[in-house]
Amino acid sequence: MALKLYDSLTRSLKPLQPANANGVFTFYNCGPTVYAPAHIGNFRTFVVNDVIRRLLDLEFGPDKVKHVRNLTDVDDKTIKRAREEGRALAEVTKQWTDKFHADCDALNCLRPHVEPRAADPKFIDAQRNMIEVLMEKGNAYRAADGSVYFKVSSFDGYGRLSRVKERELQIGTSLSHKSQAVDADEKEDATDFALWKAWKPEDGPNKWTGPKGASDGRPGWHIECSAMSKAILGPTIDLHTGGVDLLFPHHENEIAQSECCNGTTFARHWYHSEHLLVDGKKMSKSLGNLYTLDDLVAKGFSPMAIRYALLAGHPRKQLNFTLDSVHAAKVNLGDLRGWHEFLVIRSGGQRSTPSGHFNSVFDALHDDLNTPAALGALFKTLKSLGITDETPQVQVGSILSAFERVLFAFGFDLSAIDEPKTEAPAEVTALAEKRWAAKQAKDWAAADALRAEITAAGWSMLDRKDGYSLEPLKK
Repeated sequence: MALKLYDSLTRSLKPLQPANANGVFTFYNCGPTVYAPAHIGNFRTFVVNDVIRRLLDLEFGPDKVKHVRNLTDVDDKTIKRAREEGRALAEVTKQWTDKFHADCDALNCLRPHVEPRAADPKFIDAQRNMIEVLMEKGNAYRAADGSVYFKVSSFDGYGRLSRVKERELQIGTSLSHKSQAVDADEKEDATDFALWKAWKPEDGPNKWTGPKGASDGRPGWHIECSAMSKAILGPTIDLHTGGVDLLFPHHENEIAQSECCNGTTFARHWYHSEHLLVDGKKMSKSLGNLYTLDDLVAKGFSPMAIRYALLAGHPRKQLNFTLDSVHAAKVNLGDLRGWHEFLVIRSGGQRSTPSGHFNSVFDALHDDLNTPAALGALFKTLKSLGITDETPQVQVGSILSAFERVLFAFGFDLSAIDEPKTEAPAEVTALAEKRWAAKQAKDWAAADALRAEITAAGWSMLDRKDGYSLEPLKK
């Protein structure tokens, strides 16, 4: 069964197939803006994309998939962070690029085959060249300040991905999204968007030679993906993915500038994953529910349990992420590890051609990436295996191989499911030492009072005959 995904452009379920004569499937997904740590809402999208990548590898073969994910390392946010911290832009973006990679590795996400940076000189050239073509064709124009804008009215197909024109036709509504309304005085039309931004004093040393006829400055956000995708994968790609928040205006703008420049279809298939809620609410710093991976690890959760929780809901539906869901994920991963250990023992460690026992799991995954149905089918299959002492080892080895194929598809590393040990802060350790001394002195009142302080600090002190241990309280 071929992998089928919902296509946001045609609003239909379509199989994924390579169009290239060499049979290589080309896959591009929008990466992070590297100015701060990514949060779990971002990682839901990246984990979902990782499962797509794994399924493509299984279907076509790893050498027949080319996966590209960009890094936005020059934009308003990255420049603002560098200015505030008094550091070079490259230094700031490298810090957060390294952090992003570390988090992806912890979540067991495969690295893309190519990971271009917007500020890489060769891709600055690619963006500048694309802008010059658009200006020559009349799809872009130079503004009074030397910036370059894409003329939305020059592309009849604008809005077909997001249906924005069908919903709102008046200028000043959805078409003039906040990211496109900036510098409105410089634009011919409020719906036009920046391809190149003229240098301003607040940009500091961060500027490049502009396209012909434009001022020195830096590329706009949208052009980077079009230029880098074309440079690496060609003018047409098989699959473009991202979070639903990128559908408009980012992906809409990518289509417009790419198809006007190249004269051909930009992406044959568009897939978008939905938003993540936390405790039923939109993530925000003010609500205290905007979690990074480090935040959750500090609460005692393993990255693998977080990965499982992020896959527990259908990717095209909003997922309500809760700490209880991560606890449940930990239990389920423990069960999977138990089954794996059982199969390894019963097979004598032998592997053979994968059996068809887990076909229902792949059927669900291939049917629009229905991860909750696939997880349900996985546990149902495991419970129905019926392996006995008489089952031949070679048969169990075949089941083991099929099970490990499923684990690969989900990206579950069963060796990494234990909750990380969290070190207690120095002040909590000091309280624990005082309480232990009070207990040894049989000063029960002082010991109880100190235990209350430890609990109030979010920790539990567990007494043993020869000492004690400190564990963070589950929240």
